Amino acid sequence: MGEVNPYRLKISQLRALVAIADTGTFSDAALQLDLSQSAVSHAIATLEEELGVVLLTRGRQGAALTPLGETITAEAHRMMNSLATIGQLAQRARGLQQGLVRIAGFRSVATHILPEVIQQFRQDYPGIQVSIQESQDYHKVERAVRQGQADIGFTYLPTGPDFEAWELLRDRYILLAPPDARSLAGPCTWAKILQQSLILPPPEDGCREILQSHLAAAGYDLEPAYEVREDSTALSMVQQGLGVTIMAQLAAEPIPPNLVVAELPVPIERVIGVIQLAEALRPPPVYAFMETLEKVWQQSQRVLQPVA
Repeated sequence: MGEVNPYRLKISQLRALVAIADTGTFSDAALQLDLSQSAVSHAIATLEEELGVVLLTRGRQGAALTPLGETITAEAHRMMNSLATIGQLAQRARGLQQGLVRIAGFRSVATHILPEVIQQFRQDYPGIQVSIQESQDYHKVERAVRQGQADIGFTYLPTGPDFEAWELLRDRYILLAPPDARSLAGPCTWAKILQQSLILPPPEDGCREILQSHLAAAGYDLEPAYEVREDSTALSMVQQGLGVTIMAQLAAEPIPPNLVVAELPVPIERVIGVIQLAEALRPPPVYAFMETLEKVWQQSQRVLQPVA
């Protein structure tokens, strides 16, 4: 008897063997494979002939694997699983040749977090486009994701139960004052800060909401002298000596070197997270973008933390 040449085996023969092992009979295997019973019998006969061994015993109760048949069938199962994986990878690659990922977020995220992620993503998937919707209001970001206008959103945590969320980072708030802010010398207290001309965003801004909430809990009213939407405008006004501002550090960067930076009396931070609509159908490009975000984050020695 000559040497067995495994490269002469056919996938159809191994599929038939696995189907018989799963169903217990040639007829049921034929139904599962949408073949005739004679085609299944022929596949097994030629497989046994090629291998030179008996894999199945036939009887009135059906087909039973021989001990060697059980071992070979286990390997055939693994091969079928590998073929399925190959098909899934190919299908996914076909789906990643083109497409669009829609992202909603606020300016500091678009400036400091997204560029590196998008650069890596475009390098890995050059055929997929990325669109960014910037908003000053995190409520609008969540609304865009909720209404299907964005696939991925960057917002403040905690968020609503209709989202799957992952924590990205915690961004502390700092006080920024003009270079000659002598009135802030010594320990920084809320009373001292609130005596200054405050330059803050309007009430609907997410950062203003966070500050308002903390100060209200401490028994203080927040009454700014100026309300401006753009962080860059607030920083320019501080540079001109028009007042002081309280701003998340990420939003303030790059901080003008001539400004005085001070810690707040009590640490305040915003928790920035990434969200997707729970149980939404996500196309392959969206999965790929999230994987890229996680990879880039790990390279910066950070971890995406799932939020329950």
